Amino acid sequence: MSAHGQLMDGVYRWQRHIYDLTRKYYLLGRDGLIADLDPPAGASVLEIGCGTGRNLIAVGKAWPQAQLYGVDISDAMLDTARGAVAKAGMGARVTLARGDACGFDADALLGRATFDRVFVSYALSMIPDWEAALHQAAACVAPGGRLEIVDFGQQERLPGVWKRLLSGWLAQFHVTPRRELGHAIEAVARNMGGVAHVRALYRGYALRGGMMRV
Repeated sequence: MSAHGQLMDGVYRWQRHIYDLTRKYYLLGRDGLIADLDPPAGASVLEIGCGTGRNLIAVGKAWPQAQLYGVDISDAMLDTARGAVAKAGMGARVTLARGDACGFDADALLGRATFDRVFVSYALSMIPDWEAALHQAAACVAPGGRLEIVDFGQQERLPGVWKRLLSGWLAQFHVTPRRELGHAIEAVARNMGGVAHVRALYRGYALRGGMMRV
């Protein structure tokens, strides 16, 4: 296991049991992203950094004909995700695998190389080589498909004291908002001949972005 994988297992070995309960108060924009996915009937949907499986289950409930896939570097999180997926009755629709977001063989791990929808929710801010993870996510998008991302923004329109408090809190969990994320999404889209979108949410608290692959 990589050093980052060991770190994530250490951070979430116990927190995974209360992760969804606590994070719902500040991982804003996840449900809006899920609502915007709108996969066609029978589409494939991949979440990179799937964690507890919370988001994949929400996608599965919203679009019962979609086939769902998830990759995460943490064995501890994947154990929780497998239990949650089974409890939700989605075992036949969800394929989970351990993989490093910065570089994995989707075909070998999940049985297919590309997906109609790929999304990353509050994971890039936890990945040291987040730009490699962004390129990997884009490479997994099928022609005509979409990549969607939500993560922490720069809180540019929020009080400075809020930003300092949030940054200090996030640092305890090895989370660093990526100042260049919006520009990086646009660059990846240009390089792939795709169409990018980037916008701030909640006065800069979060950033939504992504691309459509032509």
